[in-house]
Amino acid sequence: MFHIPRWKPTAIASGVALSVLALSAAATSQAIAAGKTITAVMHSDLRVLDPGLTTAYITRDHGYMVYDTLVATDANFKIQPQMAEWKVSGDKLTYTFTLRDGLKWHDGAPVTAEDCVASLKRWGKNDGMGQKLMDFTASIEAPDAKTIVLKLKEPYGLVLESLGKPSSLVPFMMPKRLAETPAGKAIAEQVGSGPFKFVQAEFQPGVKAIYVKNADYVPRKEPASWTAGGKVVKVDRVEWVTMPDAQTAVNALQSGDIDFMENPSFDLLPVLEANKDIKIEILNKFGFQTLGRMNFTLPPFDNVKVRRAAFLAMSQKPVLDALVGNPKYYKICGAIFICDTPLATDVGSETLVKGNGMAEAKKLLAESGYDGTPIVVMAPGDVVTLKAQPIVAAQLLREAGFKVDVQATDWQTVVTRRASQKPVKEGGWNMFFTNWVGADVANPVVNVSIGGRGTKGGWFGWAEDAKVEQLRDAFARAGSPEEQKKIAADLQKHAYEQAIYIPLGQYFAPSAWSKSLSGVLDGPATPVFWNIEKK
Repeated sequence: MFHIPRWKPTAIASGVALSVLALSAAATSQAIAAGKTITAVMHSDLRVLDPGLTTAYITRDHGYMVYDTLVATDANFKIQPQMAEWKVSGDKLTYTFTLRDGLKWHDGAPVTAEDCVASLKRWGKNDGMGQKLMDFTASIEAPDAKTIVLKLKEPYGLVLESLGKPSSLVPFMMPKRLAETPAGKAIAEQVGSGPFKFVQAEFQPGVKAIYVKNADYVPRKEPASWTAGGKVVKVDRVEWVTMPDAQTAVNALQSGDIDFMENPSFDLLPVLEANKDIKIEILNKFGFQTLGRMNFTLPPFDNVKVRRAAFLAMSQKPVLDALVGNPKYYKICGAIFICDTPLATDVGSETLVKGNGMAEAKKLLAESGYDGTPIVVMAPGDVVTLKAQPIVAAQLLREAGFKVDVQATDWQTVVTRRASQKPVKEGGWNMFFTNWVGADVANPVVNVSIGGRGTKGGWFGWAEDAKVEQLRDAFARAGSPEEQKKIAADLQKHAYEQAIYIPLGQYFAPSAWSKSLSGVLDGPATPVFWNIEKK
């Protein structure tokens, strides 16, 4: 607020009055401008900007600000048109997409079908679900500027679900010149056709990321629903500011210095709950699966006995107690494809959910030939939902007989380093922990952690397993829910036996925001910043 001093009467009182009016007008103008800016503390600092290069959710969230998708998923799990309408041929082998009118890139050029074909091909190389779709795809072409034709080798029931997947890696559309960036190299510009524009000139990694309303964006007319519908931007500017200290961020939210906090620390939630001006809500009702991933390409986890020993040493309850604390916000769950879904099963999960595998872990490790080389565990300290897992896991691994080197870092360093396949001495790693939203692990095709492609397109850790890929293909071809459920159970059993990855339970992370905000959307890929109004 401006403080306007009390002026003593003078001969130039009228001039003073005009000055006061000018100051008051300036204050009002600035207040209006501030009312059109949302300031948010996200779950992580933003450093990797290319949404096709990493599955990190902060980069996905950045992607939704800048880019758009051909189709999208609504709150009823239905695929809806977004950038394009579609039709399917009678033999279910040809999908034809037609771009809607009014689509422009942020540099002013029109969006073309050629741009979208290039974008789909790039996504199809990098994303697990995209790779599976491409396995079934004969061709993707652009016969004219507004038409995209995808032809299949055989019917595949997850075409639209793949193109409309709400979370990482999202098939975002970008200009052809960017989509043709070589694999593994980051795109050079942040040019999309989405509801916000990224302000590169104001970007300060580790400090802030700035987005402004895209005045040329033409939203759909349908109501906003998850990532579908009208992406109507109701503010001028969104600022993501970095506050790694949870208490500092909570104080800033309560004082009004920020408007939105994605992941308040669980132990600070009671403070926010006592503030009548703050709203707290779980936006992602399906929660997160937290998990550990080992590096299959380096010793000692290239040995299945060593991986199994690490798997058997793990227990979900101590991890969830340290991560969340309050059972209200977590669920012990042995289902790879998350609990309370049609594919949920507890096969192979007893030691995870009961914590009774330590004796067997010690025995198996002793038999494995493990030579005592320290296990390098990456431990990010700047993300409240990732701090506890490596610390608890390291304790359990040591109890089983492993030597463990916990290397403290920030999350963006983990995101960068986990892509390295170099030996540990050259910057490689043995184990890291991450979280997936439920939508990203809910079936064998979307769940990239379960893949078995190895270094040829596999997810970080690069598990190579032909049986995993055979079962994923079988799931994609399955003709009934019953058949899908059986295949998913077989896959879970095999994945646990091979220790493809280690699910460590589900948790639910509330977000908090000032009640000056309204229209905050829920969904499996939140937060999104369209549809939000600020008083």
